[in-house]
Amino acid sequence: MPTKKEKDDLTGQETTGHEWDGIEELNNPLPKWWLYVFYASIVWAVGYMLLFPAIPSLTGYTKGLLGWERRAIVEQDIRQARAAQATYLDGIRETDLSGIMGDPDLLNFSLRGGEAVFADNCAACHGQGGAGRPGGYPALVDDNWLWGGDLENIHHTIAYGVRNEHSDSRSSQMPAFGGMLDRDELRSVTEYVISLAREPEDAELAEAGREVYATQCAACHGDDGGGMTQLGAPTLNNDIWLYGGERGEISRQIANPRHGVMPPWEERLGEEMVKMLTVYVHALGGGE
Repeated sequence: MPTKKEKDDLTGQETTGHEWDGIEELNNPLPKWWLYVFYASIVWAVGYMLLFPAIPSLTGYTKGLLGWERRAIVEQDIRQARAAQATYLDGIRETDLSGIMGDPDLLNFSLRGGEAVFADNCAACHGQGGAGRPGGYPALVDDNWLWGGDLENIHHTIAYGVRNEHSDSRSSQMPAFGGMLDRDELRSVTEYVISLAREPEDAELAEAGREVYATQCAACHGDDGGGMTQLGAPTLNNDIWLYGGERGEISRQIANPRHGVMPPWEERLGEEMVKMLTVYVHALGGGE
C-alpha cells in the first residue's frame, strides 16, 4: 500500500505516511546532538584509518601515517621484561639447587616462574597445583614419590623424563604377572597388597598371598610395601594408588601393568626453566 504524507492536526508536523491502527508516525528530525555525534564518529573513523594500521589486503595491510604498530610495542615490552629477568636467570643458571633454596631472591623468582612454567607445560597431566589425575598421572602435593622427592631426584625426573628415548630417562618395567601366576595366586596376592594399606575383606586369603608377595613382589616393593625409589616401584602400604585402589584395579595392574611415560624437558625448556620448575614442584608440599 503506498504511503501518504500529510500534516498531523495536533502538532502540525509532517508524517511519514505510515499508520498502524489509526496511529500515525511523525517525521521528526533527529536531535542535533545525535547528528553531531554521528558526524564526529565518521570523522574519527576516517582519521583513524589514515593514521593507524586499518585496511587489510592480500599482501598485508595499510601501515598508517603515524607508523604505529602494536606488535612492535609488544616486542619492546618482551625485551624489557627479559632484560629485567636476566639477572635472576643468570643467577639461577650459575647456582646449584641448594644455593637457589638459600637465596631468598632467587628462590622467590624460581617459585613464581616455576608456577607459570608448570601451568603451561605440566598441569595438563598433573593437574592444576600438582593434584594429579586418574589414569597414571601422579599427584605432586603429597610425600609419595616414585623416583624420590629431594631436589636432585625431582630435577633428574623433570630434565630427562620417564620411559622415553632419552639415554638418561628414568626407566623400569613391572612384569605382567598374569602370565606367571595362576588365578588363585593372583587373587591372594591382590588381597595381600590390599592388606598392606587397609583392612582386607578376606584376611585368610590375604595371608595366603603373603608368600606370593614375598617371592614375586618384595624385591622391588619392599617387604612391608614401602616401595623403592631407585626402581620407581610405588609404595603399597598407604592408600595412594596410581592406577586406582579398588580390588579389580589392583588385580589388573598386577596381571597386566600399565606404565606411564613422561617426556624429557631439559631441551624444551632449558636449564633455567627446569631448575625453576624443580624448585616449584619441590615446594608443592611433598619435597624431601
